Amino acid sequence: MSWRTRILHPWQALDPALMTGIVLLMIISLAVLYSGSQESIRVVLAQLVRFAVGISVMVAVANTPPERLRAWAPALYGVGVILLAITLVAGKTNLGARRWLGVGSLTFQPSELMKLALPLLLAYYYAQQENVRHWRSAAAGFVLIAIPFLLIAKEPDLGTAAQIGAAGIFMMWLAGVRRRWFIGLILLAVVSGPILWHFLHGYQKERILTFLDPQRDPLGAGYHIIQSMIAVGSGGLWGKGWFNGTQVNLDFLPEAQTDFVFAGFAEEFGLIGVLVLLSTYLLIILRGLVIAYESRDPFGRLIAGTLSLTFFLYIFINMGMTTGILPVVGVPLPLVSYGGTAMLTFMIGLGILMSVHAHPRLHE
Repeated sequence: MSWRTRILHPWQALDPALMTGIVLLMIISLAVLYSGSQESIRVVLAQLVRFAVGISVMVAVANTPPERLRAWAPALYGVGVILLAITLVAGKTNLGARRWLGVGSLTFQPSELMKLALPLLLAYYYAQQENVRHWRSAAAGFVLIAIPFLLIAKEPDLGTAAQIGAAGIFMMWLAGVRRRWFIGLILLAVVSGPILWHFLHGYQKERILTFLDPQRDPLGAGYHIIQSMIAVGSGGLWGKGWFNGTQVNLDFLPEAQTDFVFAGFAEEFGLIGVLVLLSTYLLIILRGLVIAYESRDPFGRLIAGTLSLTFFLYIFINMGMTTGILPVVGVPLPLVSYGGTAMLTFMIGLGILMSVHAHPRLHE
C-alpha cells in the first residue's frame, strides 16, 4: 500500500470549507480584539502575526501525508510525556502551578503538544488492532490516556487534563471499544467523586463552589462569571454595537481578550452575532466529520473524527463557562481568543484534517 497525492501545489491541500471557516473566525477575532483592546493596533497586529504563523504551519501539515503523521505518533507522544515530566521538576511556576517550560525568551505549555500527540498515538494504535473489543484494547487505551492525564493534573491543571482525557475517550469510542468500559468509567467517577474532592486544591474547590453559586462571593471568586453573564445577557438580539460594549470598555469584564472573549463578542453583536459565530464553528465541525466519514483509511478516519469532536468540546467548554453552565477552567475560544500556543495547536489540528482529505489512500 502507498499514499498517493493528487496535490500539484501546496495550496491545493487546503480544504475550501475549512478555509472559509478559518477566515471568518479570523475576521471575528480581529474585530472583537480591536474593540476589546480599546482600538489597539498592537494587539491586532500581534494576532495577525499569530494567524500568519498558524496558517503557515497548517499548510505544511496539510501537505504531510497521514502515513507520515502516523509514523511520528509514538515519538510525539514520548516527547510529550518527557516534557510533561520535566515541567513538574523544572517548569516555570505561576500562581502556584508548574505548567510552562522556557527556552530562552520562549515559553510554552507541553500540555498543548499532548492535545495532538495523544489522539495521534491512539489512532495509530487502534488503526492496527484486529479486535478492538477485547479488554486488552480498552486497558491499553486507558493507560495511554492516564499517563498524560495524571502528569498534567499534577501541575496542577485539571481543566487541561480533563480535555485531553475527553479527547482520548472520543478516540476509543470511535474506534469501537466496548461501551461497557465507558459505563464503568462513568460509574467509577460518580462513586469516587466525594473522595477526589479531598484531593482538589483550594482554588479548584472554589471554582466548583462558585459555579454552583456565583453570588456567594460576587466581588471575589464569582466576579468573573457574574460580569460575563451580564455582558452576554445585555447584548440582546442585535447587540450594543461594535465598540459600544460597556462591560469590556469600562473594564468590568476581566480577561476580555482571552478566556472571556465570547462574552465581549455577545455583548456587542448580540444573539445574531452569536448565531453567525456558532454557524461558522458548525461549518468546521461538520466538515471535519464528513472528512472522517469519507476517509478510506482507519487512521485517517479515527484522527479526523476525534479532532472534530475535540474542537466542538473546546467551543462548548469556553461558551459554557462564560454563560455560567460550566465551571471556569481557562479554555480559550478556538481561533478567536488572543494568544499563540493554543491557536497553533488548533491550526495544526485543522491541518491534520486537511491532510486526511487531501491524501486519500488508494488501493492498488
